[in-house]
Amino acid sequence: MEQNELYPIFLKTQQLETLIVGGGFVALEKLSFLLKSSPNSKVTMVSPFFREETQELANKFGIQMLVDEYQKVYLSNKNIVIATTDNVAVNIKVYKDCKEKNILVNVADNPPYCDFYMGGIVTKGNVKIAISTNGKSPTTAKRLRQFFEDVLPENIDDLVKNLNAYRKTIKGNFEEKVEKLNEFTKSLVEK
Repeated sequence: MEQNELYPIFLKTQQLETLIVGGGFVALEKLSFLLKSSPNSKVTMVSPFFREETQELANKFGIQMLVDEYQKVYLSNKNIVIATTDNVAVNIKVYKDCKEKNILVNVADNPPYCDFYMGGIVTKGNVKIAISTNGKSPTTAKRLRQFFEDVLPENIDDLVKNLNAYRKTIKGNFEEKVEKLNEFTKSLVEK
């Protein structure tokens, strides 16, 4: 059986600079996905045109939109880049330019040109679950996201906050604290 070898991380996108290259439907989808999960993300978009819906969303969140063709200069001070144009040559140029500058890049719908994928995300308060299919089936990730949204209780955040408060009262070294928390929470996973 194949194994997904991606390493999941949760980025503080409000502390990073993101560039989205493109202004069409895919750009809107990627921007929506990013802002739904991280509404304080710092994002700049560059495209010769922007869909009306993209403009509305960008304006609502204070996203800078540059009406221009992609140029390498737009990578300056960027940490993450998402290429969404319908021009394969432009997307590959974005990818190559990012690799030269050691910038993480995702070329939409082109897995060989991706350092990361934007998988399904479930958020309930402080609990966030990321779902990846290794870029093979976004539809499966979507269905799994819907499943977890349904099965996770709405009050899961109360549990997290209560455990955080309890954690602060535990005495001992790190290993002892982990052991006590593991013992305290094992009933959550027992069948």
